[in-house]
Amino acid sequence: MIFFILGLTLIGVLFLIFIYFLKHIFNFKLELLEKLNLFNQNLQNSLNKGLQEGRKESTENLNKILESNTRLLAERVQYLNQTTLQALQEINQQVEKKLSQGFEKTTATFTDVIKRLALIDQAQQKISELSTNVVSLKDILQDKRSRGAFGEIQLESLIKNLMPERTFSLQHTLSNGKRCDCLLYLPAPTGNIVIDAKFPLENFQKLFTPDIDELSKKIAEQNFKKDIKTHIQDIASKYILPPETAEGAVMFIPAESIFAEIHAHHPDLVDYAHQSKVWMASPTTMMAILTTAKAVLKDDATKQQVHIIQAHLGLLAKDFDRFQKRMDDLERHINQANDDVKNINISAKKITHRFEKIESVDLNSDPKYQEKSTESLEQLN
Repeated sequence: MIFFILGLTLIGVLFLIFIYFLKHIFNFKLELLEKLNLFNQNLQNSLNKGLQEGRKESTENLNKILESNTRLLAERVQYLNQTTLQALQEINQQVEKKLSQGFEKTTATFTDVIKRLALIDQAQQKISELSTNVVSLKDILQDKRSRGAFGEIQLESLIKNLMPERTFSLQHTLSNGKRCDCLLYLPAPTGNIVIDAKFPLENFQKLFTPDIDELSKKIAEQNFKKDIKTHIQDIASKYILPPETAEGAVMFIPAESIFAEIHAHHPDLVDYAHQSKVWMASPTTMMAILTTAKAVLKDDATKQQVHIIQAHLGLLAKDFDRFQKRMDDLERHINQANDDVKNINISAKKITHRFEKIESVDLNSDPKYQEKSTESLEQLN
């Protein structure tokens, strides 16, 4: 909007300069004409006096001078008009160019402003939606029941994504009548582990309230530590029931900020939790715990199947021995067949040789020759 107003102001100033310049030229022309008229009148008066006092030749000379001066003045006035018109045209072109450039820049600026306003509107809508979501989340976390449901939903999502269904139980009731949020079935010696998903948040929110004074902050910090200790005691007393459960339980804190605050500024709470055999876990550390538990369950299942694997390996060894014996028999038969083939090949060569001998003999009716042939055949045999 500012660029548009500046453009209009620049146009107005240029237009006023242009009008002022035209007015100045017009006044200059009027003044010049008045001087010419005055000069002509003076010349005429001088001529009249000269005519009355001088000669005819002087009058003619004066007329020539007057005509020459008039012509010279006319030429100068014409040249001045042309120069003025040319200057006005150049000024007009420059003004039009400047105005065109100004309008182009103004249009581009307005286009950019409109785009930025559209982006600002979109960002404002997203901020409004985010504010609504944040308010809804705040309302959820302020109510104890809603806060517990929020933690249970987050824990349930983590467990169902990482663990097989048969390895956990949600909303499990223990032998003492207490219902835990989750019971994780792990093999010995660890045993079943209870996971609690509720957490105290009221005093934590007060602790990080903007513009809080030091006294209120200190009171909120003390109450926050007290809430965490009370929660640890409740978990230890309700959910640690050896041998039904493991000798420890997990306190799931579905907010990384609370987990970080406890470990960074309240190491006494961490020590108290360890002494009470309650392990605090954030969403990130819970993923690591569940991944480790899954690996332990897989290893235990493998150990339980070791005897089956050993039995199959024994059967596989017997099958391999049987296979080796059959391979030996097959090798023996193949060797025997190879020997038979060699013997048959020798016999075939002898028969072929005998046919060649028979073909080379000239048969006749001479008995002596027949006897010799018979003897030679017997020798060959």
